Amino acid sequence: MRRTLHHFSSALSSHAHSTTEPRSECKVEEQPRRDTMATYSFRLAVAVTCALVLATACQGLQVGYYKKTCPRVEYIVRDEVKKFVYQNAGIGAGLIRMIFHDCFVQGCDASVLLDPTPANPQPEKLSPPNFPSLRGFEVIDAAKDAVEKACPGVVSCADIVAFAARDAAYFLSRFRVKIDMPAGRLDGRVSNASEALDFLPPPVFNITELVGSFAAKGLGVEDMVVLSGAHTVGRSHCSSFVPDRLAAAAPSDINAGFANFLRGQCPANPTSANDPTVNQDFVTPNAFDNQYYRNVLAHKVLFTSDAALLTTPATAKMVKDNANVPGSWEGKFRKAFVKMSQIEVKTGNQGEIRKNCRVVN
Repeated sequence: MRRTLHHFSSALSSHAHSTTEPRSECKVEEQPRRDTMATYSFRLAVAVTCALVLATACQGLQVGYYKKTCPRVEYIVRDEVKKFVYQNAGIGAGLIRMIFHDCFVQGCDASVLLDPTPANPQPEKLSPPNFPSLRGFEVIDAAKDAVEKACPGVVSCADIVAFAARDAAYFLSRFRVKIDMPAGRLDGRVSNASEALDFLPPPVFNITELVGSFAAKGLGVEDMVVLSGAHTVGRSHCSSFVPDRLAAAAPSDINAGFANFLRGQCPANPTSANDPTVNQDFVTPNAFDNQYYRNVLAHKVLFTSDAALLTTPATAKMVKDNANVPGSWEGKFRKAFVKMSQIEVKTGNQGEIRKNCRVVN
């Protein structure tokens, strides 16, 4: 069964590289006794604010991580992503999906990029959730090649995956989704197809299963609802939804007209030899916007997991807010996306910086 993202001018923003280099520790110094209570309170407030801002840096990730070692890396990656996305918007959707499929398995460590080898014939990319539907590997290859020419041996493939997904959202949203992406991830050395099956939530999940899957990765209910909005772009194989959404005994929570339309696009029994793809959002298929939530409310979505968002009062309210409040979803997506990009990152001696994103060093 194939699965999709659940529950993911070319100039960067002027402050994208404004922070200092990563620090080994974060601490708040004790204030001298001669401080007045007012002064101490002010300094404590500033210290707490700084601690919150530097929380990511304390974990080993930081916005502007390559400021000194490879200052143009984010521009280089963005230029490569732009070339591909402007030729084929579907590649952008694939890059957004790629980071989700990477981060939920072994953490955000580019393990999804590793090719099969005699020692490991079944890596993540060959697992049913990823093969043959996961797209965008050629973009990562091109970006890595360009980055290596500028800064050999400095930038990890995991960070390139994160930058590329961020940039795909930027272009497909017509520049509305602007994300300052922390960096400092290392590349993993382990990639198993079986783990993709274990950790990636399939499109048949109900709301309880979705919440549990995301909670296992440190993501909350709202994160799940917000990240599901990435289904506003991309295409899906008919085999991902026909059996449980269009069969005679399927639940009636899908719009009848929409169901009939899908039956005209898909065979009744998709096979590997006959498994067409359809747009996940039929209204604005190439726009990274909040149309997905309007589709959910109209019962015009492909997956059981999409329809599940209306099955609890709390998640249904989130869907309505994202559908009806201009700019609401985009702002939430920025935060949830960065949070997701920090799942189980590898730092220190836990990983490496690959020379070639498809093989370990």
